[in-house]
Amino acid sequence: MINSNYNIILALLTSFAISYLIIPKLISFASRYRLSDVAGKRSAHKGSVPIFGGVAFFFSIIACLILYFDFSNIIFLSGAIVIVFFVGMLDDLLGLSPIKKLLGQLISISIIIFLANLKISSFYGVWGIYELPEFISVLFTAFVFIVIINSMNLIDGIDGLAAGIGSISALCFGLLAFYMNEIEISVLAFSLVGSLLAFIKYNFHPAKIFMGDTGSLLIGLVLSILAVNLINSGIKTDFITFPNKGPFIAISFLSLPLFDSLRIFVSRLFRGKHPLHPGKGHIHHALLRLGFGHKKTSIILYIYFLLLIILTYFLLPLNINLAILFFAIVNFCCLYLPFYFYRVHNKTKE
Repeated sequence: MINSNYNIILALLTSFAISYLIIPKLISFASRYRLSDVAGKRSAHKGSVPIFGGVAFFFSIIACLILYFDFSNIIFLSGAIVIVFFVGMLDDLLGLSPIKKLLGQLISISIIIFLANLKISSFYGVWGIYELPEFISVLFTAFVFIVIINSMNLIDGIDGLAAGIGSISALCFGLLAFYMNEIEISVLAFSLVGSLLAFIKYNFHPAKIFMGDTGSLLIGLVLSILAVNLINSGIKTDFITFPNKGPFIAISFLSLPLFDSLRIFVSRLFRGKHPLHPGKGHIHHALLRLGFGHKKTSIILYIYFLLLIILTYFLLPLNINLAILFFAIVNFCCLYLPFYFYRVHNKTKE
């Protein structure tokens, strides 16, 4: 293994190349054996589209771990990725119940927490809480993993969206890890970036392939690992140091899927509906109803996500609780606007 920062560039190029070469084969294989997603009532697409794009993510990331990671560090990480990969694959093929999907995720998360020893040990001043007891640390870390994994699964609703948001998020985590000299964490992030960039070529509207749960759960797991690592490390670079702002930055780098999922969860509770019941209440659904289409909706949300991340920089000097509160208010207000405009539009037509 080349012990240098060039590993990051090599990981990006390797994962891109593997995905770019594998995806056409997956499209052909899925089409031949009718392994496709057929449009239904909740679908934002029409017709039948091959699934299992996430298989390319899996092979790309595993290859990069083998080539550019220290061997002793990849055993448990690879094990967790393999489990989530097969959970997603079984769900795409057979349709697992929510309980079985959650159980599979918890097994993978347990490997990360107990064997890889990656868990959130402190709140770093959020709500005035600092060090966490071991039991609370484990429970909260598992909760964070589950929320991130499933928020990425939920935002995978239109062509190109989850792949674009995932690549922006992973790029931010990867760049920050690079500047903090966390080379292996940066390699993991850029291996995901490369794979997703190759996938977007085939997934942007009109999509030739979907990532399926195989892909969205895997993206969520990798982003969870990056987020928990950042929460623990904080920001410590040569030009900027905020050792206790890790939780705020992690929230920022995942803000679109996290706040959109939280908004839906709270909205359904207030309306007396099951919070996990499937529906078409996501931000991308609202933009589609306003007539923007898949391409414009995805691009709008890419830009919005980037603006949120830029906003984070200006909030860093604030107290962490005030920064998170202000950031949350901005998010919820912006996410509400498309639904407001849609209702106004409908009233003017009446």
